[in-house]
Amino acid sequence: MSKRQNLSNFKLESDKRSSLSPLYQKLDDLSLRCLACAHKCAIKEGERGICKVRFNKQGKLYAPRGYVSSMGVDPIEKKPFFHIMPGAKTLSYGMLGCNFKCPFCQNHAISQISDDSDYIEYFHDIKPSQIIDYALNQNAKIIVSTYNEPLITSEFSLEIFKLAAKKQIKSAYVSNGYASQEALDFIMPHLDFINIDLKTFNSENYSRIIGGKLENVLRTIKKAYEMGAWIEIVTLLIKDFNTDDAQLHSMAEFIANISSDIPWHITAFHPNYKMLGAPPTDELIIRKAFNIAKEKGLKYIYAGNIQSSDMENTYCFGCGHLLVERNYYSIENFNVKPDRERAGKCPKCGASIAGIWF
Repeated sequence: MSKRQNLSNFKLESDKRSSLSPLYQKLDDLSLRCLACAHKCAIKEGERGICKVRFNKQGKLYAPRGYVSSMGVDPIEKKPFFHIMPGAKTLSYGMLGCNFKCPFCQNHAISQISDDSDYIEYFHDIKPSQIIDYALNQNAKIIVSTYNEPLITSEFSLEIFKLAAKKQIKSAYVSNGYASQEALDFIMPHLDFINIDLKTFNSENYSRIIGGKLENVLRTIKKAYEMGAWIEIVTLLIKDFNTDDAQLHSMAEFIANISSDIPWHITAFHPNYKMLGAPPTDELIIRKAFNIAKEKGLKYIYAGNIQSSDMENTYCFGCGHLLVERNYYSIENFNVKPDRERAGKCPKCGASIAGIWF
């Protein structure tokens, strides 16, 4: 099958699984501006946005609906969320496409749509009600849009999340944070938790390597926090990309200035996708970032993708008491005590521990 046929087949199958989106504004003639993310693509009739899954048909915007590329049940820690209902079963689903071009993408097979790949195998038709039924059957307490970028498929997620709320199931995004204000206004009232990638604190890296603007991600993090969702931040540490002292200090300081209660997950890179020749992240770099974050006043810093239990546990910021002992994605010991509503406190000194623990 030729590249042209592959992409044509993708468009044909994708367009079958789409519906009208309200997230746009009219431009001249049949052109429109998509408002699903901070790119705010101006799309002519018959063309697509950067994500390749949102398209203009006769002056109206269409967005993905009615399928998943993948779906599975994991513990909430795998997303990662460490301060949300520890050990809770989580139903994760993804679709296709992304508004970034990260060369280290772990899910590039579904996110980085290209001319020479055949995506037909990733279209698994499903209704929102079927996703909810599956979550209930699996006793999942949380539904997460992840794997590909959720912002570009928010319309479908909104349908799912509204049904989930009726069944007391929580909703979450694992996102690159490249949101428009319109997208945040659209989805945040129905979103309980959000995990946002802060990929680098270097503007040139964002524009040249990632395909976006740093300031838009920083704005999303601030806005998401202000809008009341529980937020956790992830940074994949990659040598010569975001591990210099200046960036580590700036990232930690930025998060701390919003709230020292926001958990920051610093994870080790392993060669992948277009960066197979890059070195894996040395544990010394992880520890350096961990210590810098502590110096900046962050209360909850976690290391990922390395074997180091002392940096994946939760400790009381006040007295140092071990609150949650983790072994990768398993909870070995849980010592948080109920405080008010679903909050928690340290059983030793009584300090309030930020999160939704119960």
